[in-house]
Amino acid sequence: MEVEQRDPVSGHRTTGHEWNGITELDTPVPRGVLIFLIVTHVFAVVVWFLMPTWPLGTTYTKGLLDTDQWKTVEQDLVRAQAERAAWVGRIETADFDEIRADQQLMSIVRRSGHQLFGDNCAVCHGVEGRGRANYPDLTDDDWLWGGSVEEIAQTMRVGINAEHPESRIGQMPSFGRDGILNREEVKTAAAYVYSLSNPDYSTPQNVDTLEAGREVYLANCAACHAEDARGTRELGAPNLTDDYWVYGGDLDTIIATVHGGRQGHMPTWDERLTDAEIKILALYVHSLGVETP
Repeated sequence: MEVEQRDPVSGHRTTGHEWNGITELDTPVPRGVLIFLIVTHVFAVVVWFLMPTWPLGTTYTKGLLDTDQWKTVEQDLVRAQAERAAWVGRIETADFDEIRADQQLMSIVRRSGHQLFGDNCAVCHGVEGRGRANYPDLTDDDWLWGGSVEEIAQTMRVGINAEHPESRIGQMPSFGRDGILNREEVKTAAAYVYSLSNPDYSTPQNVDTLEAGREVYLANCAACHAEDARGTRELGAPNLTDDYWVYGGDLDTIIATVHGGRQGHMPTWDERLTDAEIKILALYVHSLGVETP
């Protein structure tokens, strides 16, 4: 008969197993662990009876509480659509001035507009609307096609260089690449344009270059950007006298622009967004920067 062995320090029985002088104790499972296991198993069994749990072919056990998250979500969606329909209808029928005069509607515009902008516009214009490389900043007061709410809504609706039959069309020719201007004319024209927003660049040393560039500008660029270079919104031609640039305003970038041309693109949103959503977005974008009449 095997003699029972006990640990001399703790007094617990041992299993008789020993590894490198270390003896394994035969200690019971702690009471707290047993209680925890019992409680969790009881809880699981209760949940099986109360909540939808077990799959049964094409259906499942409904549970005594008849809790159906699918129905709950459907009910929440129906309720949200009903609440949304009320203010959507008001936005659809009201003009922009009426909406802006209604603080409740404008609160909805700011909240819904921020979400719509993030879902549809932020990938190009940035979350805050400050633009990215080659995409315009929407928070300033520099607009290619006009910055009134009506003009912004129209731009969203038809797009720019898009497939919409009423799309806004705008393109800058590649003067150098297509041989319209030679290399020297490209450089002098770019230098003149650069000097318009950088007056310090005009010095006695390059006055002849800038004068030659002005002549090239008047002969080739003024038709779109106007003689005073302040742009033409009907053509989407930007103002060249300020410090707002889509593609960059340093001299090298302007030379590259004159040489290779530019053609931006904005998709048309009239099929993806509803009229009310376009109005909300137009009001939201308009509110991002300096408001124009």
